[in-house]
Amino acid sequence: MIKLLVDSSSDIESAEAEELGVTLLPMQIRFGTEEYLDGVTLSHEAFFEKLIESTQLPQTCQINEFRFEEVFQKLTENGDEVIAVTLSSKLSGTYACAVKAAKKFSGKVFVVDSLNACVGERVLIFYALRLVKEGKLSAQEIVKELELKRSKIQLLALLDTLKYLRKGGRISSVTAFAGEMLSIKPVVSVVKGEVKVVGKAIGSKKGNNLLNQLVNKCGGIDFDMPYVLGYSGLSDAFLQKYLKDSEELYKGQTDHIPAYLIGSTIGTHVGPGAIAVAFFAK
Repeated sequence: MIKLLVDSSSDIESAEAEELGVTLLPMQIRFGTEEYLDGVTLSHEAFFEKLIESTQLPQTCQINEFRFEEVFQKLTENGDEVIAVTLSSKLSGTYACAVKAAKKFSGKVFVVDSLNACVGERVLIFYALRLVKEGKLSAQEIVKELELKRSKIQLLALLDTLKYLRKGGRISSVTAFAGEMLSIKPVVSVVKGEVKVVGKAIGSKKGNNLLNQLVNKCGGIDFDMPYVLGYSGLSDAFLQKYLKDSEELYKGQTDHIPAYLIGSTIGTHVGPGAIAVAFFAK
């Protein structure tokens, strides 16, 4: 049997992991002296409540080798194989820790660097689930297929505020202040495993249009593969507005667009009010 292990930077919470039949290994997150397990002892809603109230940014910790080893031990004790999908190796040392731990399980554990995060990691996990359920490929073949297809994943996110990028030291206070004054909405993407600003628009309507233009520029959405939307904060109002503004992208292609609340790994840097789209490009 092939089992899937995912980290919480995929924004999969414990109840959903159980429903999907995957094992969730949560990141640790600290607000001052308080420590939580992302998506397990701290829900995404509770995370945003704390983020909005807090004056300082929370800290997330990578998953260490010992925690991976412990869970790999449990998952392989009946002779099962494990495929672990992790957050991009360019954003965290989690992947390296998983690889070190996997070496102790003589070809029973395989680690895939998603080269992504958040909903971008999620679509790769959904594809992995599909391949496991089909039962046509071995664990090694599934890993090869995931590593082949991950370069097709596009993650684009429209931010509502620059405040959290400033707090995290990603941009200067002057840039953030000017951006807020002009109502600049940046669009960020994960490019070769790293987060990059790929466009800027003034106001949310133009921001949504820019997001749609960038989706088309990537070659459009492959609707035969997994695709999802993500949103951050305590309301899905921006998500609903985006859906209205981007009707043409999805019309006649699908009756259902799955949407998920973004968690702490990316939520810490983008803040509330962000909209993200993740898909495999045609």
